[in-house]
Amino acid sequence: MTSAAICGSDEAMTAPDPFPYGPSWYAATMVAAPSRPPLTWDLDVDVCVIGGGLAGITTARELARLGRSVALVEADRIGSHASGRGGGIVTPGFSEPIGAIIERIGLKRARELWALSAEGVEYVRTAIRETAMEGVAPVDGHLVARTIDDEDDLLREVALMRVDLGVDVEAWPTAQLREVLLSPIYFQGMHLAAAFHIHPLNYALGLAAAAEQAGVRIFEGTPALAIDAAGVRKRVDTPNGRVRSGHIVLAGGVGLRAVHPLIAETVVPVTSYLATTVPLGDRLNEVIRYAGAVTDTRHARNSYRVVGDRLLWGGRMTVQASTPRRLSALMQGDIARIYPQLAGVGIAHAWSGIAGYAVHNMPQIGAVDRGVWLAGAFGMHGINASAMAGILLARAIAAGDDGWRLFSDYELVWAGGRIGRAAAQAFLWSAPARDAAASGLARLRRAWRRRAADRATRMAAGRTHRAVADITRRDLHAADPADRGAAGS
Repeated sequence: MTSAAICGSDEAMTAPDPFPYGPSWYAATMVAAPSRPPLTWDLDVDVCVIGGGLAGITTARELARLGRSVALVEADRIGSHASGRGGGIVTPGFSEPIGAIIERIGLKRARELWALSAEGVEYVRTAIRETAMEGVAPVDGHLVARTIDDEDDLLREVALMRVDLGVDVEAWPTAQLREVLLSPIYFQGMHLAAAFHIHPLNYALGLAAAAEQAGVRIFEGTPALAIDAAGVRKRVDTPNGRVRSGHIVLAGGVGLRAVHPLIAETVVPVTSYLATTVPLGDRLNEVIRYAGAVTDTRHARNSYRVVGDRLLWGGRMTVQASTPRRLSALMQGDIARIYPQLAGVGIAHAWSGIAGYAVHNMPQIGAVDRGVWLAGAFGMHGINASAMAGILLARAIAAGDDGWRLFSDYELVWAGGRIGRAAAQAFLWSAPARDAAASGLARLRRAWRRRAADRATRMAAGRTHRAVADITRRDLHAADPADRGAAGS
């Protein structure tokens, strides 16, 4: 990465969104939070963090707790983008399947990466408990519901996670899963008891308050316009002030194009959509009897959870940043396809969120230049992975720890620009066809296994019949007087 001054575009000069939290249920139920003033003077600190999402806040908080002076600049409001709009599921792992990680980097390093992701989960749980955060409301449990009937595949996956990774995970047969999720499209499930779900916006706001208590200075409405990474003392320019620091942390998610377009080109922004229903009362309890979070295994994954007497539903993925005009109706239809019993439920809130994905589906964590650090591309695991990133970068900056190098196998890879985004969109559009193909393949495998089992049973029965016939013939011959006489002559 270049260390020369990198100037921002005109986009950075636009005024902050006057309604930064949007029409989400999270915004409607957020705790009171102070409006922090923008930076209007020059400031010298040890570290400047760009981005007020969970990665930036966690990094800043942990650095302050390690004795460093920290300034955090956020273009809009704390948690107003991906961190405060997502599904709220806190579970170990990454967007890349663990089997693919093991295949690429080997079991030993994969085990270490998984342990880091689990450390991120525990960081969130501990921060909530120790700071007595309001309105976060953690609820235990995460159930991954399979839409393909393949118990053998589930058992292999669970065995890998339990034996090779040491994960506390259970395999649920179809009958057990359908006791709590009354949907005909679900079969087996994988249950992670140590995972949980939360109100992510209230968590971001509570974590920011904890960071300020540790000494972090937070400036909202302060977009970073340019950085100069040359020299020992680096520079971050904002509209009305400048931050000089020994280190810069780039934690701006998909909004980094203004200050570092090269990094921005390594990330594909993916929009997903969420909705909450009107209060459903007993109608909801009749079809979903599980308090934890649920994710299914469709390629365009549905993730949902019960909040009070509402259903909070997330799904649909696109690289287009626009919000469909009929989003409520679309989400209503998605719910009905999984739970026909809930057809026609009213939608009270519907909103979108944009998360960054790297080509390899793994987070981008580590050094991109001397004294310049990156935390981003968390995909669908934003809460645990951002906590993990904050811990790793704070240790690296304050103590020289090189734990972040576990991600060195996943380098910055150009995402392909417009062609790459078009390819990503085509991949997302093909999700229903891939789901159908996978389901058909699973049916073929089951049919083949049944035929093989039937053939083995018939062959075993044939061998048994032949053996019985042979024994019977021997017994008959032994009992025949003529045979006995012949034998004695």
